[in-house]
Amino acid sequence: MTPLSPTTGSTRTADDYLAFCDGLFKLCAIDLAQYKRGQMERRIRSFARRKGSDDLVDYLGVLKVNNDELEDFLDRMTINVSQLWRNPEQWTVIGGKILPELAEGNRAVSAWSAGCSYGAEAYTLAAMCKEHIPGSRATIKGTDIDKRMIERGRRGHFSADDARSAPQALLKKYFDTVDDGIQAKRELVSMCSFEVGDLLRMRVPAGRLDLVLCRNTVIYFTDDVRNALHTRLAEALRPGGYLVIGSTERVQDPREMGLTPTQPFVYRKS
Repeated sequence: MTPLSPTTGSTRTADDYLAFCDGLFKLCAIDLAQYKRGQMERRIRSFARRKGSDDLVDYLGVLKVNNDELEDFLDRMTINVSQLWRNPEQWTVIGGKILPELAEGNRAVSAWSAGCSYGAEAYTLAAMCKEHIPGSRATIKGTDIDKRMIERGRRGHFSADDARSAPQALLKKYFDTVDDGIQAKRELVSMCSFEVGDLLRMRVPAGRLDLVLCRNTVIYFTDDVRNALHTRLAEALRPGGYLVIGSTERVQDPREMGLTPTQPFVYRKS
């Protein structure tokens, strides 16, 4: 995909995009170089023009001094689309097959929600652990590069729309209805922890995790970034552990990473 041309008459080149990427990383640690330039540049230029800026260096100056504008930009550019029990067919496999296998003999289960957004995936997994492996202790860590999402995740609070795909029986069992949405019960909150982290840079203990979920996270990444990330996720798994990706995603070379496909979106560490 070809990046948009600079605005006619601009004294800057198309590489004001590179200057913008560098400045944004310094401002809030979001590294746009990890994403496919064509797709991301079009989105950013379109959004900046709607905000009245035809030049990205000028727009960066706005973001530096106007926190509300920065919040709007991050909401538009970061991938924070999520919901409880998103992709129900995947949760059927996770709850019916993967978790019971990992917890056989009441073994403790350690899981990572990589690119967790505001925590819907982590809390869904916590509820599924309670439901399907009640005799085993489960711990779930969620990480995301967006500190605003991590703060939301720690609260365990969701809107009614976040629960639109959730099975009602499980929703009532593990979440409380409150005036402004739904709240994860204390038993789920105690299972989950959240921290800010860049998936490609944060320290990840090798061979320690039973389950890694990284779903709907890599679709805008470059191929090299995607492959590097999947390699890191595979290295974090213990032998016999599982990596679950989005239903429209794929691992390019699973054998090279020591992974064996068991479902269209599930890989087991050899």
